[in-house]
Amino acid sequence: MASKNSDTIEVNPVEYRDPADLLPTASESSQESMTKEASQEEVDPKLARRVKWKLDLFILPLMSSVYFFATMGKSDLGNAKIAGLTEELGLSPGDYSNAATVFLVATVVFQLPGTLLIKKIHPNRQFAGAMLMWGFLTAMTVLAKNGGQLLALRFLIGGAESFVQGGVFYLSFWYQYSEYATRGAIVSSMSTIAGAFNGLIAYAIVKDLDGANGWRAWRWIFLIEGIVPIAFSFIVLLFLPSSPREVRWGFSEAEKQHVIQRAARSHNTSEPRVELKQIWKVMLDLHFWLFILVSCGGAFCQSSLSNFLPDIIAGFGYSDVNAQLFTTIVYVCGCFGILFFSRIADKTNARGIVLAVSTVGAVIGYAVLIWVHHRDVRFAATCLVAFSVYPNTVLQLTWAAMSFVGYTRRGSVIAFFNIFPHLFAISGTQAYQDPPYYSIGNATALGMSVLMLLSSIGLRFYLGYLNKKKRANQFSEHAAYMRGKSIEEIGDHHPDFFYTL
Repeated sequence: MASKNSDTIEVNPVEYRDPADLLPTASESSQESMTKEASQEEVDPKLARRVKWKLDLFILPLMSSVYFFATMGKSDLGNAKIAGLTEELGLSPGDYSNAATVFLVATVVFQLPGTLLIKKIHPNRQFAGAMLMWGFLTAMTVLAKNGGQLLALRFLIGGAESFVQGGVFYLSFWYQYSEYATRGAIVSSMSTIAGAFNGLIAYAIVKDLDGANGWRAWRWIFLIEGIVPIAFSFIVLLFLPSSPREVRWGFSEAEKQHVIQRAARSHNTSEPRVELKQIWKVMLDLHFWLFILVSCGGAFCQSSLSNFLPDIIAGFGYSDVNAQLFTTIVYVCGCFGILFFSRIADKTNARGIVLAVSTVGAVIGYAVLIWVHHRDVRFAATCLVAFSVYPNTVLQLTWAAMSFVGYTRRGSVIAFFNIFPHLFAISGTQAYQDPPYYSIGNATALGMSVLMLLSSIGLRFYLGYLNKKKRANQFSEHAAYMRGKSIEEIGDHHPDFFYTL
């Protein structure tokens, strides 16, 4: 059920049913379109290239922009911290950590509905509405007069942003497995580009606007970074397509049919039906928890880095203004890491090995931050950490989307991958409370990096074991019984579905 070059075990038992029967379709037209990627029908190569080019043109820029503004809304607190926020509101290190924490708490609370309701609400409406809401709340932060008001606003902003965190799930509606990680990387790389852009904006604001109109620089940061997503939300509402079957313009009829067939090959269904019993069943699978361990370690490291990066760099001995500027270099390293490792993952299809290798740099970088105090070496180690940590999210999310199929099952897994890890991300914001070296936080992050490394290796071999077990039981009575169920009912437990390793 994966692409031709995937690391799967290919078998051809007599009992194989038509691949379309694996899918929970309700109409003859959808039944015909749902075929597995490995046995796709002949398609005009020019048509296929043109369709993929149009998808990249219509979807990637808009989704990348959504993630760009979402990350700006998440990480602007770190820039505001050293731009007068803590002094003017009288925040202690614990108060600032709590402000970062409540954002993540809100994300945990609203993550599941924010992901599973995408097709019900329609992606363009949901993403645009979320941008409008968090942009307004971010702009209103300029009116905050104490820590309590800041906490309330950050909670509401986090709740609004949780409704765009299903963006990787949305991409799975459109892209085949062999294209998925690269496109997910382009969208996810916006998190690092936004962080770099935040640093540049904060640098310019601190330098030129601090004190203008009687406002400290942090108020200008929140005002500017609130207005921009409000304006862009209307572009998303008008131009982002909702689903392959609802493409409104820009595609010929033949191209629309090809888009639908592409979606089918990645085990997507047209029905936005949520099967409640499937939401919790994913927790009974061991490979779900191995994915969660990888995701939790990555969330801890990414969250602490994005929230404390300006302060960490200032602790190296740079001025507050230069610290804002130097964050840009770190985020560029993270962006390059995302694109580099994701492209390798798509080219080799060795998902587990690439994920494991990507974490090695984080282990080295955090070890240097713990035991070395030389300023330039510590800065280089921070760049290495960003290069290794930021690819984690897109690598494990896209791999998980290939490993859990069916609308509810896949959507629930991606939502849980943002819920459980955010609990670790909360602990990440609490662990970094011992400036300037943040020894406790860095030591904990080192442990999390080792956890990611071991879990990704274990996951790769466990999925290989499941493939081997399916192959051995292809002709059993149980396999014949399971073939009577659809992919929506049993997901990746179907005997003819093989995991990408």
